[in-house]
Amino acid sequence: MDRAVAGLTLALLFPVLLVRAVIAYLSTGQVFESEDLFGRSGAPFTVRTFADGGLCSRLPHLVAVCCGHLRFVGPRPLTSDEIGRLSSRERWRLKVTPGMFSLHRLRAATGIAYDPEHHLDQEHVQEQHLLTKKNLGIVLRSLLVHGVSTDPQQERPGEFSLLGVHISNFTMSQALDWIQEQVRTATTARLICFVNPACLNTAVEDQQYRDVLDGSDLILPDGIGIKIASQIHGFTVQENVNGTDLFPRLCRRAVAEGISLYLLGARPGVAAQAAEEMRRRFPELLIAGTRSGYFAPEEEPQVIEEINASGAEILLVAMGAPRQELWLARVLPSLQVRVAMGVGGLFDFYSGRIPRAPLWVREIGMEWVWRLGQEPQRMWRRYLVGNPLFLYRVWQDRAPTTGKGHPSETEQVNADALVPDVTVSLPPTDMSPHHWELPDRPVADPSRPIRRRDVRPGQVAHHGAARRVGR
Repeated sequence: MDRAVAGLTLALLFPVLLVRAVIAYLSTGQVFESEDLFGRSGAPFTVRTFADGGLCSRLPHLVAVCCGHLRFVGPRPLTSDEIGRLSSRERWRLKVTPGMFSLHRLRAATGIAYDPEHHLDQEHVQEQHLLTKKNLGIVLRSLLVHGVSTDPQQERPGEFSLLGVHISNFTMSQALDWIQEQVRTATTARLICFVNPACLNTAVEDQQYRDVLDGSDLILPDGIGIKIASQIHGFTVQENVNGTDLFPRLCRRAVAEGISLYLLGARPGVAAQAAEEMRRRFPELLIAGTRSGYFAPEEEPQVIEEINASGAEILLVAMGAPRQELWLARVLPSLQVRVAMGVGGLFDFYSGRIPRAPLWVREIGMEWVWRLGQEPQRMWRRYLVGNPLFLYRVWQDRAPTTGKGHPSETEQVNADALVPDVTVSLPPTDMSPHHWELPDRPVADPSRPIRRRDVRPGQVAHHGAARRVGR
């Protein structure tokens, strides 16, 4: 079946193949780039890709499907180096025909391939027939996300800058390792911030929030918008390290290491429901305490005392950005936890109050559309206005640089002149109480040096050497 479909597709798309071949030749001076790979039983074969790497560059792979070297859906074919490094639990890959598309490559395209490749792709060992619901879905979703797929040769810096905010390009596993290390070694509380396009828009307009981000210990990329923005700048984000996907993995790690958590925020009862759900999934999980985010300013000392008395090592705060980050920055010197992070609407998802987008929606990078459909009155400005505004700002931020990545004064003036005088007030990411009094400025602990402030606004961090994150 795969061979017949591939042959028919090649015949129907023959004019497209001719046009693509001409474009590739005019762009690079050659039509194809060849790669030697290994398939079932370690049999060698060659695949050809259009040399310019543009749209539909992998269409010639259909020839390998016609020849039986590939199927449409299956694990990724291996290189000679990878063949030699296969572990015993990965040898199954030599018993199946590799594919043009796979579940791991689909999720990697949108940054949510958190599990090892051999775990995800092993699902295709038993069933590789194209005309199954699962495999047709993988092919269709893979075609939908083709535009955001990452070039393997694209730069993956250890840290990068978007709109002047310096973000650590961690994988989910690296983020968990960092948290675990801070719990083990930190003597003062460390602050983690997750940033998505709405957060970066807010950071442009809110200096108070920008100062908190500059003073944080770790900033992680959240959402498909950050990945698209990175590609506009010519590099790639490794993974979408959002708090919602991190939470269950953090709980699993906490069980293994005996780490306790405190959940603060959301509506009354929601944090407790989220804690109960995670205890159901991980019976040995240590939840030191929970409390809603609705408390008066005069109750704040009591809240801090409860958190400290609980002995929790990690504090998750769900008050919506930027409120949660501003609050954490102000009270961090008084907290005795090792790691604190703002997690937006996370408790709502895990308590069941708000259903999260199905996995297939997240696989194509459309979770924001799902959220818009759930709460259109609250979310329309954030997504329908905020997302285009963010991409416009990122596009403008591609100004030529001089020296070590600093825009020249003339370039900066010209770039500033192009920015429209628009202020967009984006709603918080969670249903936060609005009666709180925010501090005039976040109070920093003098013993905690600000890690990011030695970087001038506008510096393009991904052109320089990656700095080690944390202290």
